Amino acid sequence: MIPLLLDCDPGIDDAVALGYLLCQEDVDVVGIAASGGNVPTAQTVLNALGWLDLAERGDVPVHPGAELPLAQSGASSDTLMAPTLYADDTHGRTGAGHATLPTPSTAPSHTSAAEAWVNAARAHPGELVGVVTGPCTNLALALEQEPGLPQLIKRIFIMGGAFNYRGNTKPTTEWNIDHDPEAAAKVFAGFAAAENLPVVGPIEATESIVITPDRLARILAGASHPGWQSWLEHLAEALRFYFEFHAADGHGYLAQVHDPYVLAAALQWARNPTGKDGIPWAETATVAVDVELQGSLTRGETVADWLGRWGAAPNAELIRRIQAEDFLHHLETTLTRGPTYDHAR
Repeated sequence: MIPLLLDCDPGIDDAVALGYLLCQEDVDVVGIAASGGNVPTAQTVLNALGWLDLAERGDVPVHPGAELPLAQSGASSDTLMAPTLYADDTHGRTGAGHATLPTPSTAPSHTSAAEAWVNAARAHPGELVGVVTGPCTNLALALEQEPGLPQLIKRIFIMGGAFNYRGNTKPTTEWNIDHDPEAAAKVFAGFAAAENLPVVGPIEATESIVITPDRLARILAGASHPGWQSWLEHLAEALRFYFEFHAADGHGYLAQVHDPYVLAAALQWARNPTGKDGIPWAETATVAVDVELQGSLTRGETVADWLGRWGAAPNAELIRRIQAEDFLHHLETTLTRGPTYDHAR
């Protein structure tokens, strides 16, 4: 079994990633960390619990994450900070689009997300795979608690960043990084010494992962288990909001789902970490990266030193291109099949 911790901010594409994760028979989901990003922390916790309840997986612990980005949580009371922004225009008021999730039948864990990272890494030294599809806040806080985390975790996979590419938040920034730039910078610096460099899926690659209404209809039509059918119907209502948002944003009636690819790549890599093909479905490049923290126009921008001007060693493996249709076929097949229901409980 592959021990995995998913740190997310559900969020519609986080929900697609979570659904994919629940379909994996060889993965031990040691925990879900849920923190603010797409919507505030209290709501992301409820969303994670709700999606798990729908899948009959109330056994998976959900750990409440940080409520504020690092810079805001550390600000003194007399320091003026801009209010935290959320993406309810993209994901809906609750973060589940048009879906109405059930009231959770289980409570969140009393262990914080940062503590959960540390506990999981210590419990599975050299084996834990970590996937971050939200801001890096919890992982940065975990690094403060346990500086040896990069040596304990097998590999980190992060959805975030926009490298030499237009942003989806400010002109040059991507949402997950822009929500907490200090946290992302700490994680990139902290994991530079890891045996396996963090894998980063930026939007210039992940926006190629597109679910269309036709593909969603095939997934719904092919599902055979009533419990999973209900889960997918809720996901369809969430995605309907995403379709509408992307249409209004000029992309067409479709949904760019960034998160499931990064999660799937992590799992496929973990199954064959020494394979000659490296990160599945992808072309990658290793490079030194950092996050702009000061710029009045560019704060939160991710920067890659392609020409080695910094003289710094590479600290990340960036996904540059994705074989999108191959992965989308895999995603469709997986979501249609659904989980093994003697494992769902």
